Amino acid sequence: MNDVDLNILLPAFIAGLLVLATHVPLGMKVLARGIIFADLAVAQIAGLGVVIAELLGAAESPLAVQALAVASALLGAALLALIEHRLRDVQEACIGLLFVLAATGGILLMSHDPHAGEHIKDLLVGQILWVSNAQLMTTAILTAVLLVLWRVFNQRLGSLGFYALFALAVTASVQLVGVYLVFASLIVPALATYKMQQRRLPVAFMIGTAGYAAGLLLSVWLDLPSGAAIVWAMALAGTLAMLKKRRELQI
Repeated sequence: MNDVDLNILLPAFIAGLLVLATHVPLGMKVLARGIIFADLAVAQIAGLGVVIAELLGAAESPLAVQALAVASALLGAALLALIEHRLRDVQEACIGLLFVLAATGGILLMSHDPHAGEHIKDLLVGQILWVSNAQLMTTAILTAVLLVLWRVFNQRLGSLGFYALFALAVTASVQLVGVYLVFASLIVPALATYKMQQRRLPVAFMIGTAGYAAGLLLSVWLDLPSGAAIVWAMALAGTLAMLKKRRELQI
């Protein structure tokens, strides 16, 4: 692998680590609460905010884009908290509907844009190989703040507080790695370790890290889409971890 490839992969790998820093613990909470598709819904709603920002001509102003994306995600968080409070019996169905409405809303808004297909693909699969230093720095600061808030208020967060924290984390990550990788980063490490009683968090981080590293390398070596390659690599890493744990329990 040449130096150019390494120069591309290092920022992408750092972006993956930043995403995992918040998404691994949040994913465990999501799994425990039984709201598996909440991350997809919030990520898609945040993406809808980005689409609206572009249509309003704010694409050249990163601050305006972020403001609309955060506002959209927080609105989604408020809706999720309301659904949990009022419609718990059909919660997953309502969350799925929110995701579909946000996804199709973006398609409708961009229906007259000749580059709509490319924009939608970027939103779903992401452009992790092309993250900028400014994006990494901003995300690193936000990640540090969110981790401190999670550490201090984790046990005292109500539904709205949890969803708001969740929305802020997802808003940042969806613009770095795309909707699919946001979902994989939240669910795969948490799902692969859900039966572990000890060292669950470090093992989950190892699964996510292995997925990002292997997926990025494969995407360069085999000329594959990076986001999709990372999703499959992480799923494979999670499966191997589950098989290893099962074998240990049988011994």
